[in-house]
Amino acid sequence: MRPFRYSRAVDVADAVRLAGSPGARYLGGGTNLVDLMRETIEQPDALVDVTAMPGEIEETPEGGLLIGAAVRNTALAEHPAVRTRYPVLSRAIVAGASAQIRNMATLGGNLLQRTRCAYFYDNHGSRCNKRQPGQGCDALEGFHRNHAILGASAACIAVHPSDMAVALAALDAVVHLQGRNGSVRSLPVTDLHRLPGERPDVDTLLEPGELITAIELPPLPATLRSTYRKVRDRSSYAFALVSVAAVLDIADGEIRDVRIALGGVAHKPWRATRAESVLRGGSGTAAAFAAAADAELAEARPLPGNAFKIELARRTIVAVLRELAGDSA
Repeated sequence: MRPFRYSRAVDVADAVRLAGSPGARYLGGGTNLVDLMRETIEQPDALVDVTAMPGEIEETPEGGLLIGAAVRNTALAEHPAVRTRYPVLSRAIVAGASAQIRNMATLGGNLLQRTRCAYFYDNHGSRCNKRQPGQGCDALEGFHRNHAILGASAACIAVHPSDMAVALAALDAVVHLQGRNGSVRSLPVTDLHRLPGERPDVDTLLEPGELITAIELPPLPATLRSTYRKVRDRSSYAFALVSVAAVLDIADGEIRDVRIALGGVAHKPWRATRAESVLRGGSGTAAAFAAAADAELAEARPLPGNAFKIELARRTIVAVLRELAGDSA
């Protein structure tokens, strides 16, 4: 780990000012960034500690929630409003990492964590375009069981590791950002991350020095049901092979609204818009759920080692939707 400057910001404006140099990075819980620094994958010139940023969870006038970026994962998962109105988010957080890491990790940091691809972490023996553009991707012909089947490119097949981000994608969450020179903007969380294309080293659409200040959850009708299911190799402290976050509004067997996001299958949380289009206004039957899953996965491009993910994703989507539909399915 090379030497770096450390500063502790007192508020958002101070944080953005301190992060003015190109080599500066924001530090929340540090559960991913510090690991990457130890491996010399990340080598920032300066760290700006933003743990003093607002860490409240507030009701919005519209009936949603505004969650400060410094809120710890555990506090968010256990918040009464999240558990009762957004159970998909609470369950996704609890499914991620360990209790110790959830106690440290922040909302903003969780969204910005980088891939856990083994070739990305092997800084001394493997080629990785995400770590060093133009170097090549050893995962393509190596061990790629955990890698992407949707939206990948010849440059990178790594997947995004966050469980929380998948739930936020299904909830139509909005990211609030503070940039340099006082600029403020927001964007859907589904637009925060990008697919790899030819530049897999660029994970998000954040501008240089831009800081996540909060996440806003829209109000949901009381009739909506939601849940999160994670399929992994072991029951704890393992990243998803496939995960499904789903929100369903169904009455008298008819689907009035549905939102589905997938994890473990793409470079970013994957919003299953094709499946949603197939389902809206239709019947909530197992056959309909299977047809929607097939529509979403029709463009999957697996490699030999992860082709099983197509059927695994299909079955998990159907199972989650049947659970939410209850007797209607």
